[in-house]
Amino acid sequence: MRMYQVDAFTDRLFAGNPAAVLVLDDWLPDELMLAITQENNLAETAFVKARPDGAWDLRWFAPAHEVDFCGHATLATAHILFTKAKADTQLVFHTRVGELRVSREPGGYRVDIPCLTPEDIGTLPPEIAGIFAEPPVRIFRNFENIFADLGSADAVRGFVPDLAAIANLGPVGLVVTGQKAEGAKADFVSRYFAPGAGIPEDPVTGSIHATLVPYWVARLGHDKLMAYQASARGGWLDCELTNDRVNLRGNAVTFMEATLSLPNISIGAHIEKADA
Repeated sequence: MRMYQVDAFTDRLFAGNPAAVLVLDDWLPDELMLAITQENNLAETAFVKARPDGAWDLRWFAPAHEVDFCGHATLATAHILFTKAKADTQLVFHTRVGELRVSREPGGYRVDIPCLTPEDIGTLPPEIAGIFAEPPVRIFRNFENIFADLGSADAVRGFVPDLAAIANLGPVGLVVTGQKAEGAKADFVSRYFAPGAGIPEDPVTGSIHATLVPYWVARLGHDKLMAYQASARGGWLDCELTNDRVNLRGNAVTFMEATLSLPNISIGAHIEKADA
């Protein structure tokens, strides 16, 4: 079984967000896909298989469970299909959050994801009510994460997460965000914590920008934004809001190609056939 590891939302190795990618003829048992993910010990491992209509079915697993939405592993998967399986210039993925599309463009890729409108909430969940030194400027959420606008990029960078408290949210993650100073390259910055899903801090997260982009478009008044995720590895996302879709532009690089030793597992060989 062939597996690839890709650094997504970066144009150089050892930056951005790593994800593993496996291209299958059919799904493996869920327990095995979760075990492979736990063995990889990455934020996400993507499993993808071809559909008769030319599109692809895509699933993502975090170390704790299958996840509903992952942007960087989608980009990583597309990068492998483009570079190893010689896919066409646009890919369509069927996922739990609907259709995702990735196009190959000069200098990188464009990831087309749904816009998840921020839903204002009056107060923080009690599990994390006491973890902020100063009250957030605004609190909102989508179906899978809580978001806190801390008012500035400096506050985001200086935030010290109480991972034990955040883990009490279960699979729900916490995003902190803030506006950059005038004249800075990034319009806004963010960080993302999901210890309940086995992800203490995610390096670069495409999916959270499905909600961050419409939030900051409304705040800043223009629909094209540059975002920076201020993790230790860091990553840049060129963002655009178009009707009910968010477009994220970035690059990806392959770090590793490996062969998994899983006896008596019958899987396909899309990529091996393409390489032959």
